[in-house]
Amino acid sequence: MSFEIRPATVSDLPVAIELLRKAGLPTEDLTTRQLALVAEGGAGMLAVIGMEEFGAIGLLRSLLVSPLARGEGVGRALVEALEVSAHARGIAELWLLTIDADPYFSNLGFSVRNRDVAPAAIRGSKEFSSLCPDNAVLMSKHL
Repeated sequence: MSFEIRPATVSDLPVAIELLRKAGLPTEDLTTRQLALVAEGGAGMLAVIGMEEFGAIGLLRSLLVSPLARGEGVGRALVEALEVSAHARGIAELWLLTIDADPYFSNLGFSVRNRDVAPAAIRGSKEFSSLCPDNAVLMSKHL
């Protein structure tokens, strides 16, 4: 499958929100600022990934790959592109919360972490404090 990864734009937000909502992922506080990258192919937007920045710490937000593109390496490519972009901006560590994708992110080098070791910035985020359930798996990766 052929696709291109590019920075997200303001016009991508409505489509991204619709895709995320259909997948049951949180969108209540999602803005263009947190929408990081999209992958596009012949069928339009194939995948999206977001990130919130807290100084040298980033919170990976809602990686979503369209059912049409799953198993094609699009998600892995988006995560890798996000890591390169984040590192270039001075982010040294990425954190994320997931309900059921911890095996996927483990394969990408993320480690499960105890919620009480999360940095204050992550604990203070809406995703950690209210949008994700308390049983969501917390993971991190040094870049």
